[in-house]
Amino acid sequence: MSDQPLIQIEKTGPVAVVTLNRPEKLNSLTPSMLDQLEVAAGNLEADTALRAVVFTGAGERAFCVGADINEWAALAPLDMWRVWVARGHRIFDRWATLRLPVVAAINGPAFGGGLELAAVADVRVADPAATFALPEASIATCPGWSGTQRLVSLIGPSHVKSLALTARRIDAHRAYEIGLIDEIAEPKESLKEAIAIAERIATLAPVSVQLTKQLINAASGHGAGATLEAMAGALSATTQDAQEGMASFRERRKAQYEGQ
Repeated sequence: MSDQPLIQIEKTGPVAVVTLNRPEKLNSLTPSMLDQLEVAAGNLEADTALRAVVFTGAGERAFCVGADINEWAALAPLDMWRVWVARGHRIFDRWATLRLPVVAAINGPAFGGGLELAAVADVRVADPAATFALPEASIATCPGWSGTQRLVSLIGPSHVKSLALTARRIDAHRAYEIGLIDEIAEPKESLKEAIAIAERIATLAPVSVQLTKQLINAASGHGAGATLEAMAGALSATTQDAQEGMASFRERRKAQYEGQ
């Protein structure tokens, strides 16, 4: 077994490249990989030098073919809910709400949980040979990591039903037509093109980019309450009244607010 981490992070200036590193298993996801994805999100969020993140899969055979069936098939029903579905949802939501813009370089098949993972990105670039599917019904289960939720807001219920109820695969050109991906790269160039997009993002005003991402997410129905509260808090902190409030607290006196 390789000593390489299952989730690799390589930082070059303001851009980090995160790689699912299980190419021998088509980058299928295990509980350990979910844990490492959660840790990686926290580390990236805390790195103030970063301005964008690129997400891809190792090797040339797949981006991610979803959950490792051997890992979750052995779980008891309650563990499936608590350990697998609930944890995966939490971690995917964590990535979807990452402060930094995320660009997915889909270098091969993105099936099931792999497609759901690609959906957390803000921009998706795919290799022309990439394929996409929600095959869960073919093995008597259901999409478990927001395939019936986030993907609906991304491409609409009709297209999600077409994928999930038939378990069929679609190619990159069809994925582009329905809005599942944003660009089709030249062959074998999806990572290069995704990095170029991330580098372009990194040249822009970072706070404006990050706030804009939150606003668009809120408009799509994701995190609207948290976005409003965060922006209200940030705005109020810029006022003279906020300075007076803190000063009065430190000096143990009654505040004199002027609405400024």
